[in-house]
Amino acid sequence: MPQTPTTARRWRLLITPPMSGAWNMAIDQALADLYPAQRQATLRFYRWDPPCLSLGLAQRLERDVDLAACAARGITIVRRPTGGRAILHDREVTYALVTAVDDPLVGGATIVQSYLAISRAIIAGLRRLGLTPELAPRPATRHSKSAACFDQPGEYEITVGGRKLVGSAQARQRGVLLQHGSILLQADSTTLAAVLRLPPALAGGALRAQLVALNELLEQPPTFQSVVEALVQGFEAHWSIRLEPGTLTAAEQARAAELVRTKYDHPAWTARR
Repeated sequence: MPQTPTTARRWRLLITPPMSGAWNMAIDQALADLYPAQRQATLRFYRWDPPCLSLGLAQRLERDVDLAACAARGITIVRRPTGGRAILHDREVTYALVTAVDDPLVGGATIVQSYLAISRAIIAGLRRLGLTPELAPRPATRHSKSAACFDQPGEYEITVGGRKLVGSAQARQRGVLLQHGSILLQADSTTLAAVLRLPPALAGGALRAQLVALNELLEQPPTFQSVVEALVQGFEAHWSIRLEPGTLTAAEQARAAELVRTKYDHPAWTARR
């Protein structure tokens, strides 16, 4: 039986202003680092300024990225604390979810199980926009070895008409789950192809055919605010939780600032592989 608003479990909702890639990744990690002490399950929505190319934790910078092309376009680069492949963050809604690995809402002990649980909650929000999203099948039929996250969906990632709409990645540490991902408002596959070193199979319009953005699917141009509102409603209804607007704690702000200085804005971290 669904919980009533007064008995629903409370999560913190963070909607933060546009920030650099270094700050966005530092905040996500700070939320995870301090979860064991604060025990505050959090759903965060955010944007990026300036546009930023984020790399997966194990991705090779020199092999996969055209550094000169990024510099010429004013695109910064950051390495995520999570795995996966490169995402160009610009016109999108980015989410981050932090809770305990054993939280029953995130679906079980494995990464794949939690991907499924979180994707279903996101789908509940996207349906409020009038969309009919689907889950990519398991096992994933991945053939590409390109540097781009959006060239093919992974297991239980979200597609519309077979084209990838949401790209997500996850990390687990000390019993804490951090998952974050990108929901495209508009797609720029031309710029993405220019800044990544992609195989010939993704030349021309091939990459464009693999991904889709909300502005192609909706009659009215989507805004950050309208998409976040739909996603909040979807999470609350699907998980029977109450998302209460909050702010970063002083400890989280201090930890994020430390991580910007020592890690995410440091060239050694970005170029570690």
